[in-house]
Amino acid sequence: MDYKSISAGRILCYIFKLPLLRAVITDKGYLKLQYRVKMGGRLRLAKPRTFNEKMQWLKLNERKPLMSVLVDKYEARKYIKKVLGSEYLIPIYGCWERFEDIDFSKLPNSFVLKCTSGSGDNIVCRNKSMLNMKKAKKVMDKALKKNYYWGTREWPYKNVKPRIIAEKYIDTIDEAGLIDYKFYCFNGKPELLYVSQGLEDHSTAKISFLNLDYTKANFRRSDYQDFDILPPKPHNYDKMLEIAGILSKGWKFVRIDLYEINDKVYFSEITFYPCGGYMPFEPEEYDMKIGKLLQI
Repeated sequence: MDYKSISAGRILCYIFKLPLLRAVITDKGYLKLQYRVKMGGRLRLAKPRTFNEKMQWLKLNERKPLMSVLVDKYEARKYIKKVLGSEYLIPIYGCWERFEDIDFSKLPNSFVLKCTSGSGDNIVCRNKSMLNMKKAKKVMDKALKKNYYWGTREWPYKNVKPRIIAEKYIDTIDEAGLIDYKFYCFNGKPELLYVSQGLEDHSTAKISFLNLDYTKANFRRSDYQDFDILPPKPHNYDKMLEIAGILSKGWKFVRIDLYEINDKVYFSEITFYPCGGYMPFEPEEYDMKIGKLLQI
């Protein structure tokens, strides 16, 4: 691995994110550079073989208007309501274009603020009287200014209108936090999943890949702690598989994220390029093995 070229690549990737230089390099050129920086190898777009290579291919070659709807945390709710029903949606209290527009006096004591156009830019408020308004505004203002497309050239985010939603806070018995069930679906069929918990704090969060029979897979993400003991299998696991199949129909690949709360299934989000297409598989050979599931 040429560490000098990777260091130079990191600098170039940063430079090409700057507003004045974004048009200088094409999406294809940027992804080739970024792939070498993040993965330490050449991106084969003519004949992609690994899962991560195929994610980059999909970024460039699968661009349907519906994708921009599905990655928008507000607009996606309308789609889920139509396809599944409103009972699968966590209630929200409003949607605003600016932090200043939120009337906090009308919000309940606990809630979650999310930016509709990004990932991970959340404010979890468990007690409104303790909310650091200055910090919350800073986080939301930064999220509203960020166009998620430019970081990893994920086209669906390019024209999503950034807004803020306030979502109902879901309390859980487990102190480690809410559990996510993320189903990897290929050509409308769930093939594997990973379970995550505590993503509010990435330094302590846990993630494990599973087979569909809810046993641990033989690979993991190297950037997160693995579960020593898996969370219990959801009571509505079969229903989750059914929903993942419905929502993934018509897509070469998509990840369907669901919750089970008080024995009810809820929609979380839809993701087209997990980890931006730079998933750190361990062992690395599973990048190739999982890539075989994705027919492009």
